[in-house]
Amino acid sequence: MILNRALILGALALTTVMSPSGGDNIVADHIAHYGALFYQSYGPSGQYIHEFDGDEEFYVDLERKETVWQLPIFSEFTSFDPQGGLRNVATGKHNLGFWMKRSNYTAATNEVPEVTVFLKTPVTLGQPNTLICLVDNIFPPVLNITWLSNGHPVTEGVSETSFLTKDDDSFLKISYLTFLPSADDVYDCQVEHWGLDEPLLKHWEPEIATPMSELTETVVCALGLAVGLVGIVVGTVFIIQGLRSGGTSRRQGPL
Repeated sequence: MILNRALILGALALTTVMSPSGGDNIVADHIAHYGALFYQSYGPSGQYIHEFDGDEEFYVDLERKETVWQLPIFSEFTSFDPQGGLRNVATGKHNLGFWMKRSNYTAATNEVPEVTVFLKTPVTLGQPNTLICLVDNIFPPVLNITWLSNGHPVTEGVSETSFLTKDDDSFLKISYLTFLPSADDVYDCQVEHWGLDEPLLKHWEPEIATPMSELTETVVCALGLAVGLVGIVVGTVFIIQGLRSGGTSRRQGPL
């Protein structure tokens, strides 16, 4: 299964594939080696990614030919020659081409991605925050993520991860939007993928508690006072009945 999917990704990389589904404008412009050792985009830039135990350690920017560490502190203890990434990409291309010639070019099954939108920290109006769009169960790893504010595309404050591999051979991708929460603004994370008939929107807007009106506050206070008075009256009745019952028992005495 893993080999079959790797071959499929190779085929997608070497041919421009258009899907008849809702993601018509999504083009397979990358190759990926399961493991995952590298991912390369054929756009204006690309990345060679190195992972360890499912987590990204670093990537090589193929356009700038430099190594970018996921945690900069790692660069103080070790290094990676960017040329190594270029050589590995070339080797991967060669190997994928070889296996493609021996495969039956079986089409990949387009999975339906799962999308979740949530805040980094509890919302406070006027205080900077980050919206997180988590896209799970991605296959093949060809995806567009767009942030919308009040229906209009947003580009400032947007960043996203590379495709992250999972144990079930699917992928995970996370997009971030740094923004200033406002009562007047709503946001959507729009996801386009071959497994979707149309772009999927996940909506988010601040949940603001509506303050009670003066009339409502007055009614609530009156109800509270009424309940308190009823409680006092009922308690007094029970106390009186208890005292009367005790007095009657003492007057009768033992027979």
